Amino acid sequence: MAQYGWIVWAAAMVIFAIAEAATANLVSLWFVGGSLAALITELLGGNIWVQLVVFLVVSGILLALLRPFARRFVTPRRIATNADMALGKEAYVTETVDNLRETGAVKLDGKVWTARSLTGEVLPAGTLIRVVKLEGVKLYVEPARTAAGV
Repeated sequence: MAQYGWIVWAAAMVIFAIAEAATANLVSLWFVGGSLAALITELLGGNIWVQLVVFLVVSGILLALLRPFARRFVTPRRIATNADMALGKEAYVTETVDNLRETGAVKLDGKVWTARSLTGEVLPAGTLIRVVKLEGVKLYVEPARTAAGV
């Protein structure tokens, strides 16, 4: 039975590869390399304990060295848009912002945006506001406080 130990490591490689393909989150890719190293160790005549140590060491090294590098390619990058530039800016309310009535507009950089109050308070037309959040085409705003705390 010991003469077929390579089948166990080959099966482990396939299982880890399938698991990685199913998740694509860099969960088990490292174990594919560890299984390959253990398979080679088995073919060279290493006993089961040597194979297990090789599997763990190679998997650990691959995880430690390659995961940070591979993460850069797997993690999606957030691309800032022109709309994101609205965050933190101040503007004046052009139509009363009332979340209950679902009304409100703000003119910012020459464009009129639908606005909602982040705090839920009604903001009458003419109120100076600060843009806090952007969801789709809606700006979530709060009253801007001046340096004097007004």
